[in-house]
Amino acid sequence: MTDVKTRSRERDSTLDREMKKGSAELIILSIVEARARHGYEISKLIETRSNGQLKFHVASLYPLLYRLEERGWLQGRWVEKAGERRRRFYSLTAAGRAALARQRETWNTFVDAMRLITDSHHA
Repeated sequence: MTDVKTRSRERDSTLDREMKKGSAELIILSIVEARARHGYEISKLIETRSNGQLKFHVASLYPLLYRLEERGWLQGRWVEKAGERRRRFYSLTAAGRAALARQRETWNTFVDAMRLITDSHHA
């Protein structure tokens, strides 16, 4: 029985990773839409807003932020405050806002289709 539970958890974990990977850009762009944020704050907001269901660790978050910056969807700038360490704040660019709008539309279409397929009245 333990092997079955372990395999089920591993399968769920893989699915979670794949779903997170597929929606990571949308998540990040949505988080920085309102205002510029630094990496740690982005990570904590993802965890808080998802009630702990999603967590982005530094090893996966920062490469994604750099990729979005390279695409021109985010703009990063270093900020230094007295008594604090230097932090890089990321804000949404005009191209990033357009990408976010497209991704939201795609996501909403996908969720609507999934709801149509999986709704219990079709069972």
